[in-house]
Amino acid sequence: MQKKKSRVVKGNCNPEWNDELTLKVKDLNLPISLAVYDKDTFTADDSMGDAEIDIKPYLEAKEMGLQELPPGTKLDRVQPNRKNCLSDESCIVWNYGKITQDMCLRLRNVECGEVEIQIEWNDSPECSDSDD
Repeated sequence: MQKKKSRVVKGNCNPEWNDELTLKVKDLNLPISLAVYDKDTFTADDSMGDAEIDIKPYLEAKEMGLQELPPGTKLDRVQPNRKNCLSDESCIVWNYGKITQDMCLRLRNVECGEVEIQIEWNDSPECSDSDD
């Protein structure tokens, strides 16, 4: 299983990371797992919740093979439901040759909490099967 870590934001109860992480997705049928932790110095880090990122709607929009659309064109809208961790409607948008999806995810296994993310697919040669 692949793991990536963001940088630590100290002294903030409502942190903003604005980090860019690149993941190699091997199984397109599985959601991406996200876990949020509170960094502790002398004890084990505390779990702040977790969520799953369902990439299937994004991949379906990507497979439409659309070109030359006006910037900001909404390709699809994904509604929150019991099968995803969305806390609000999420739009898949075409912008200058790239497809992005902004999501507000409700964290599970915690009283309350949300995390905002944006996904973008990158067909990079750096992510070939020979890299593990």
